[in-house]
Amino acid sequence: MAEESTEHVNFEEALKELEALVERMEKGELALEESLQAFERGIALTRHCQTALKAAEQKVEILTREGSEDRVEPFEPQQPE
Repeated sequence: MAEESTEHVNFEEALKELEALVERMEKGELALEESLQAFERGIALTRHCQTALKAAEQKVEILTREGSEDRVEPFEPQQPE
């Protein structure tokens, strides 16, 4: 597995790839070298997702500011009906 950049991967694609990597690794069918490469890719994808989430969190904070006072409102996801 060649090392691939996460630069042009969106959050959803990165998360989907990460989930697939974890599934393959959990099956225990990869050779040691393949496992190490998958682990390395997984770390890169995890960092990419964390960065994307942090950026989204910062945008939400900026959008929810009131006047000159910073106010962060907790995110409350909608419950399925």
